[in-house]
Amino acid sequence: MTQTARTHESLSKEVAKIIAELRPFVQGDGGDIELVNVGDDGVVSVRLLGACIGCPSSGMTLKMGVEQSLKDRLPEIKEVVCV
Repeated sequence: MTQTARTHESLSKEVAKIIAELRPFVQGDGGDIELVNVGDDGVVSVRLLGACIGCPSSGMTLKMGVEQSLKDRLPEIKEVVCV
């Protein structure tokens, strides 16, 4: 499906699928990740839970892991933020 043909609903489903694929890696370190929102502006909001809260590596996990994985597979995604 092309970028212009993808609906917000299908984009949200794809983001949720990718987050679900990444979740076991985060859980392996005692944390968790929850999808909160996929904005029309391409900003994905997530919530980090468990050991991720206050972890000095959580910023790296968020940007280099989650954000990069989403951007690599979904060009519509511009940024991932933690809420």
